[in-house]
Amino acid sequence: MGKIPANQPKSVPPVPRKEPQTLLAKIRKEYVSLTFAKSLIFDPARLPLISILILAAELVLNVFVVQNVRYTEIDWKAYMQECEGFLNGTTDYSQLRGDTGPLVYPAGFVYIYSALYFLTSHGTNIRLAQYVFVGIYLVQLMLVLRLYCKSCKVPPYVMVITIFTSYRIHSIYVLRLFNDPIAILFLYAALNAFIDGRWTLGSVMLSLGVSVKMNILLFAPAILLLYITNLGWLKTALQLTVCGVIQLILGAPFLLTHPWQYLKGSFDLGRVFEHKWTVNYRFLEPEVFESKVFHLALLGLHLTLLLVFASPCYKYFQNYCRLRHLEMMLMPQIEAQNRAEKEKVKKGKQSKAKALPAAKGDNGEEKLTQDQEKFLKSFEKGIKKMSGKQQQQQNVAPVETESPAAANPAANKFSIHFDRSTQLALLPIFLSNFIGIVCARSLHYQFYVWYFHSLPYLTWYTEYTNSLKFLLLLLLEFCWNTYPSTVLSSVVLHACHVCLLVGIGRKLFRRIPDLAQLNNKTE
Repeated sequence: MGKIPANQPKSVPPVPRKEPQTLLAKIRKEYVSLTFAKSLIFDPARLPLISILILAAELVLNVFVVQNVRYTEIDWKAYMQECEGFLNGTTDYSQLRGDTGPLVYPAGFVYIYSALYFLTSHGTNIRLAQYVFVGIYLVQLMLVLRLYCKSCKVPPYVMVITIFTSYRIHSIYVLRLFNDPIAILFLYAALNAFIDGRWTLGSVMLSLGVSVKMNILLFAPAILLLYITNLGWLKTALQLTVCGVIQLILGAPFLLTHPWQYLKGSFDLGRVFEHKWTVNYRFLEPEVFESKVFHLALLGLHLTLLLVFASPCYKYFQNYCRLRHLEMMLMPQIEAQNRAEKEKVKKGKQSKAKALPAAKGDNGEEKLTQDQEKFLKSFEKGIKKMSGKQQQQQNVAPVETESPAAANPAANKFSIHFDRSTQLALLPIFLSNFIGIVCARSLHYQFYVWYFHSLPYLTWYTEYTNSLKFLLLLLLEFCWNTYPSTVLSSVVLHACHVCLLVGIGRKLFRRIPDLAQLNNKTE
């Protein structure tokens, strides 16, 4: 055999070509993993996906309840009798009565239940009315979950547990047909509108909620501060005018004929509740429960707590306003910068020499300056730190996620989750309502819907351990499911309320940094 010449190059083995990943392989790598499963349970950022599953499961569950659990008559017939009087031409509120007593709700209630009167064949088709309330429940739940998704505050598993395990809430909505759920539906529609910056729509929804039941006014102190910090005094007066005009329009048939009877009947702040229905003051004697001195003491406590919490809540709203203004200022530049980065990636494949101008984007929009990029990175780092601390407090390991830029070079390089600033607005609003409930003269079973959907948010705002947080929610559910209420259930209810209020206060009264200082620290 001949020898191989010394100068002949050795054969180099071919480099194996990297096979492109199929779509199925990419899906399997991204979603079929323990990390992704853990994120679905613990990561608040995954709540939008879980919300779809919650709504689908709730639809099935509520239909099952309607079909298989016996309806309980409490106020529906009385509602129909009251509306029947109006439909027969009576506009004197003192003459509109049902089996349970006189009509005590504003005009919006009359119009809505009059519509239900016709829809349900004069109130006789109870099953159809139940399905209407299934729809009301699902729409409200969607609005609630939308707020929670924006705030990225509460882990998905908390929402799943609290929503699916409340027997009382499902009973109130689809087995009792009270007007409280309708009022709360308008309230959450208003909150979503406010968060989206649609102030007039929010004011209309808020006023419609008040026109169904006055308990929506418990949210009013915080919403007034929200107006002032975000809109200023002049625009606040405009929004209050919108709320007032809605009330005048709805109440016109009654105000033009029997104004005093309407105001006294629908907005009676001095109405005395029956002791036999109270959930929160079973341990008091009926004489004390009905005492005006006791009522004035609770009113004084209510006003005092609102004043005590007003300062930190105002600061929360101020910081929320600043972040929203910052979003409006920076988002166009962030989008322009991301478009420029994507264009650079495309052109870099053809020639590294071709680069975009440093000062302008494709459409002439200004790109981020060095200082702005520095501020954004610092701000995002602060948010990550906060979320990391929350995960540690919950004894949950932080979920590792690949950055968009690492996973996809063409993905957005610069981004900030400004929706998280929703936390700064929701807390004071939920807290205002919660203080009103803590100081309420009496709570009836249907009043649970007034604050049920805000309880996970308020509880997870505290720095209590997860075990204590779930214990509080469990005990509250126990109290609202104890029928008739007992001395024990009433005492436990107050203890839970005080514990939750103290936990919120301990964190809320810490020094709230001014966001304007954050920019100075990055320089």
